Formats: sequence, C-alpha cells, structure tokens
Amino acid sequence: MEMWDDIIFTAPRFKDGTLETLAYVTVLQNGVAVQNHTEILGDTGHRILATYVTKASEGPLKLQDHGNKTRFRNIWVRVLGNNRNN
Repeated sequence: MEMWDDIIFTAPRFKDGTLETLAYVTVLQNGVAVQNHTEILGDTGHRILATYVTKASEGPLKLQDHGNKTRFRNIWVRVLGNNRNN
C-alpha cells in the first residue's frame, strides 16, 4: 500500500532572542488529518526533552526512515505567506 503525507510546518518565532511563538505542525496522511496544529516544543531527538535554541534556522531538512522500506519523492519545500523570521 502506498501512502503519502502532506506536512505543514509553522516555524517558531523569536524576538530579541526570546521565544515569542511556538512551532506548529499539521500532518495529512492520504488526505486525512492525523496531527492538527500540534505544538512542537523544540528540537526533537531520541530520549531527550525538546527545547528551543535561541534562534530559529531555515534548514537543513532531515528525513528519517528508521530502517524501514521508505521512499521519499516529490518533496517540495516552500515558504507560505509572510512567516519568515528576521
């Protein structure tokens, strides 16, 4: 069975080095929302508590497959609206 995902990510916003707005993610799997405007509490990793660094970055994009048979294709990265951090 082939599955596809759409991921809409809203980056955190910082002002003068202080977190102003959390990051959020919405994930659609085969057109069904499986995460809706879910808070991201900072950098994620294995067995760590998520925390924010003082400045948001624009990349790199990291894809992970956990050793499963996973194919990534048709990956588009676009800035939506005027949400860029200055």
